Amino acid sequence: MENDIKPAFAGKTDYTIDALIQKILDDDKQYDLSKIVSAYELADQYHAGQKRESGEPYITHPVSVAYILLELGMDTDTICGALLHDVVEDTACTLEEIQKSFGSDVAMLVNGVTKLEKVEIFTKDEQKAENIRKILLAMSEDIRVIIIKLADRLHNMRTLNYCRDEKRRVIAHETMNIYAPIAHRLGIRSIKDELEDLAFYYLDPYAYAEIERQMKLRKEARGMLIDDIKQKIEERLSKEFDPVPLIEGRVKSNYGIYKKVFRDGKEIDQIYDRYAVRIIVNTVTECYNVLGIIHDMFKPIPNRFKDYISTPKPNMYQSLHTTVIGRQGIPFEVQIRTFEMHRTAEYGIAAHWKYKEGVKGNSKDDNRLAWIRQIIESQQESNDVEEIVRAIKNDLAPEDVFAFTPKGDMITLPMGSTVIDFAYAIHTQVGHRMIGAKADKKMVSFDYEIKTGEIIEILTTSAEGHGPSRSWLNLCKTNEAKSKIRSWFKKERREENIFEGRSALEREFRRNMIRVPEEELADFLSMDMHRHNCDTLDDFFAAIGYGGVQLSKVIQRLKAEYNKRYGEKIVADNVSVMEDIKPQRSKNSSGVIVDGIEDCVVKFAQCCNPLPGDEIVGFITRGHGISVHKCDCLNYQKQKDSPELESRWVSVKWAEVKDNRGYFKTTLDIIAVDRIGLLADVSSALAMINIYIHESTSRELKNGNAILSITLSIAGMEQLNSVIAKIKKIKNVISVERSGK
Repeated sequence: MENDIKPAFAGKTDYTIDALIQKILDDDKQYDLSKIVSAYELADQYHAGQKRESGEPYITHPVSVAYILLELGMDTDTICGALLHDVVEDTACTLEEIQKSFGSDVAMLVNGVTKLEKVEIFTKDEQKAENIRKILLAMSEDIRVIIIKLADRLHNMRTLNYCRDEKRRVIAHETMNIYAPIAHRLGIRSIKDELEDLAFYYLDPYAYAEIERQMKLRKEARGMLIDDIKQKIEERLSKEFDPVPLIEGRVKSNYGIYKKVFRDGKEIDQIYDRYAVRIIVNTVTECYNVLGIIHDMFKPIPNRFKDYISTPKPNMYQSLHTTVIGRQGIPFEVQIRTFEMHRTAEYGIAAHWKYKEGVKGNSKDDNRLAWIRQIIESQQESNDVEEIVRAIKNDLAPEDVFAFTPKGDMITLPMGSTVIDFAYAIHTQVGHRMIGAKADKKMVSFDYEIKTGEIIEILTTSAEGHGPSRSWLNLCKTNEAKSKIRSWFKKERREENIFEGRSALEREFRRNMIRVPEEELADFLSMDMHRHNCDTLDDFFAAIGYGGVQLSKVIQRLKAEYNKRYGEKIVADNVSVMEDIKPQRSKNSSGVIVDGIEDCVVKFAQCCNPLPGDEIVGFITRGHGISVHKCDCLNYQKQKDSPELESRWVSVKWAEVKDNRGYFKTTLDIIAVDRIGLLADVSSALAMINIYIHESTSRELKNGNAILSITLSIAGMEQLNSVIAKIKKIKNVISVERSGK
């Protein structure tokens, strides 16, 4: 690293078997020490001679992972699984040998954290996607799998400085996007905070160093402030309680400060919960009594009180939070909870083992882990690692919103969720039959983002055959909603899906200049059909139609395959065509003159919709004449230097104005302050100057403005400029631009 700030928060990097045994002997929990030592001896035998990138013997890694799990209070089988978690993946040891020596539970845990072997059809990203899916599936069977994986990742992050810089960033990104959100959802705060801070340290070392520097400047004042607050609270509580509740000071993590300083644009001094005091009592009643005393001692800041006792977070976290201002004028947060709540806050679901002896980790019937199965179900057909990571980040977002149905039932959703997500969270059929929604009795649009405390009413229809709109896939946030919408289209609209999918594929092929004979299409798409479990072309088209296959993710591979299969034939055909052309100038009814080609068919590319006055270039298509593009068209810019296509670009120009009597389609994007009658005013203005409107769409933007996209018939650039000037004069119009579509 280029800066000299080191992550001082990181725990010890390496432990020995002696330290592990001593920790077991010191713990008040009963462990099968002989079984744990046997697991260590087997791991030491198989890892003999292996080294970590630091040069340390490899066995230090599984021992350190086991020690982290001991600190969480995990059971004997989990400790054994940690000691053996790499032997199947990295050595000749088999699962059968582990099962024979240590039982089926340990073998299952080791198998759960073992990566899949390389499969020939997998790309690197698909391999990663399958491994993430395997971990989620294993943790849905036994949550101890992911707890081992989190401890494994934590120790790897503590020793990440021994890796090369590129690998550091890849691992840090994966940690921030996948493992930290899972640790948060499981409520294991200590691991979540350290994973985030370590990942932050490697992803943005300069920002980390700056926050560390700022916090050091305030260290002495911070310590004095917290000690003073604790003393005042202790003096007051000593008069009300015997014994006095436990009072602790807390400082926000570096990454927590970073999110508010750099992401939200705040100054460090504006972060109200930078300093916090935690008060731990025996009962829930005492929590609320202490809250009243704190509000009597200090002035509470409005709208900064949160009751997570009556409304726990999805990760089981419970506490009272209030932000108050002390006599020094400095705001600070007070957290009030019971000892049991504190254990859950620190260890999350790991407290299931730490404080309940003999309870196994099977979570099949645990509703608190339903989110794992939802992610698995929503991503079971996806090999796109980005989509799976996005699913985890969205569904496990640290910030949640809590809204209520009219009957008072609370629905918890990730921040940014819309009323569509709310409807599907109530019930699948409520989502399918939704025709509108109200927030606090006011009608809202389908893309309305719900806010904590709102009462959301979903309006439904009883009409048979009603279902969701395809556009909802772009509006909803949660994978549960997306998955249910896709399932509905997959089941109910197969013929429509086939049509939509085929049309979408043909559009992408035209846009990317791919022309595959119909009889060869199945063979050309065979690899992608196999990857997405499609037996026929119609199955593949249907998968595209309902969203199971995203063309944006496969088109680059298809382009490469097309050039590989047909590239030489394209060039050969093109050369033969050019040899038969007699040099002459010809003109056609399109209003475009093509140099050197007689009586050719001319069409205008839909990717850029050129108009008279634009600089243009022509492309010789296979069987469809000349396709005319703007010179600044992205497709032309990307492909003009391609050796395979170079000979297919030809010079073209517009005919003289007097010879051009045609009209051309173009699309304008109009951004305006949203108001009643806006669309009517635009339509009226265009009608007054005899401009024909082919189609129009409009939608509300997040900032309260609206965007109107209108496709018109235009004679040329001169008329287009006149139309734009006319629209700009309409009240509340902010900008008018020609669409690049």
